[in-house]
Amino acid sequence: MSKPHKIGLAIFGLGRAGMIHIQNAVRNPRVCLKWIVEEDLEKAIKIRNDCFLTDSVQIVKADDSMKAFQDKSVEVVIVCTPTAYHSDIILAALKEGKAVFCEKPIAIEEEVVRTCYAAARECGKLLYCALNRRYDPSMREIYTRVKSGEIGQVRSIKTTSRDHPQPSTAFLKISGGIFHDCATHDMDMICWIMGEAPSTIVCQAHSFIPEISALNDVDQVGIMMKFPSGAIAQIDLNRNAYYGYDQRLEVFGSKGMLQTVNQYPTSVSINNERGLCNGAIQRSFPTRYKDSYILEFEHFLNVLQGFEASLDVTEEQCLLVTRLAESCEESLKSGKLINFKMD
Repeated sequence: MSKPHKIGLAIFGLGRAGMIHIQNAVRNPRVCLKWIVEEDLEKAIKIRNDCFLTDSVQIVKADDSMKAFQDKSVEVVIVCTPTAYHSDIILAALKEGKAVFCEKPIAIEEEVVRTCYAAARECGKLLYCALNRRYDPSMREIYTRVKSGEIGQVRSIKTTSRDHPQPSTAFLKISGGIFHDCATHDMDMICWIMGEAPSTIVCQAHSFIPEISALNDVDQVGIMMKFPSGAIAQIDLNRNAYYGYDQRLEVFGSKGMLQTVNQYPTSVSINNERGLCNGAIQRSFPTRYKDSYILEFEHFLNVLQGFEASLDVTEEQCLLVTRLAESCEESLKSGKLINFKMD
């Protein structure tokens, strides 16, 4: 039997998510990194050297990205740039017959999201919106156990997502705002577990950080959603938790409760005169969600190579969280509860 070929990759953008995908690509026996497209060439060269990649991994700026798009050995484009550039890269990649793995969101405008998926259907290539928290082992176990009926009828879901460290002002300027950048993770997780879209949504928020206020954005957010089934969801977001990257999920039902707690780098604890201490929780999303990034890409490759039938994240689900983010912005601006529905 002939040995399967390695899938050629081009990675666009070397932010924190891009760095994770570079590291995962190096370790993944199914893929071969061919191109890095990044404006900071010095950074890209350093990463290539640090990961012991050869000069055969070519590095170019965006102006020369057609070289990567037109490389016949590239089968997959991974998009990790700021959100504003996603759709242009996606459409260019699809036009050249490449499958696309895109860090969420596809775009912040619904019509642009629809255009990208339509282009994927037209050329018969995969377009995957990577909502990585679905692949976190703890959160996926909660999903599976809820669906099994273990806790009965779901009555309440609570998520806490507090960032650490505070993102740079440069990133925040191009992030798309806290609702599209952060809240979409929590809203997708909740709707995925519930298996339905909410009927109402209301949002309140405030900016405690002057640099974020100057961007007309907020850093503390509370979102409440009610579902047709009667369940109520609450989302607590903050741009910077002093003590670490705070990520928790609780699902309460008629027969019990499931929850995830914060993770620690090790299981070592100490007992002394001050009591029991477990140390500091994980400090950032690359460490907290390391496994989820590996597993979401494995899922994408499995579908690409025919080992799984279809992608977990659908166009409809992608559009749902985009519309929900827009509704949060509308509720915050108007101060009113929004009656939510998808067309």
